[in-house]
Amino acid sequence: MDPITLAIFGALGHLGESVIKDAYEALKAVIADKCGVKSDLTMAVENLEKKPNSEGRKETLKEEIEVVKADQDPNILRAAEILLEKLKTLPSEQQVIQQTVVGNGNIFSGTGDVKVANHPHKK
Repeated sequence: MDPITLAIFGALGHLGESVIKDAYEALKAVIADKCGVKSDLTMAVENLEKKPNSEGRKETLKEEIEVVKADQDPNILRAAEILLEKLKTLPSEQQVIQQTVVGNGNIFSGTGDVKVANHPHKK
C-alpha cells in the first residue's frame, strides 16, 4: 500500500490526538494545493472521513491516488511520511498495523488497532 493511503487510513482513527490531526490536515492541504480543493482525490479523502469503515470509499481513495499519481509527488509523499512518523509516536497499544495476506492468488489487506493483553490463563 502506498504511504499516502496508509497515512490517511492510519490517521482517521486518531484525529483526537492534536499532533496527528495537525499532520493529517497538513497532508490534506498539500493534496488540495496540488490537485485542487474540489478534485476527485480531495473529495475521496473527505468522503472517507465521513465513513472511515467503508471499503468502497477506501478503494476510491486508492484509485484516485493512482489516477493523479499522487504517490509520485514529492510534496505529497513528504507530508504523508511526516504523518506516518507522527503515528509511530503513539503509545504502542494505539499504533496502527497494516497487514497484507497473500494466498491462492488473492490479496487481502486491512488496517486496525491492535491491543495486546496478557492472557489470564497463561503464566
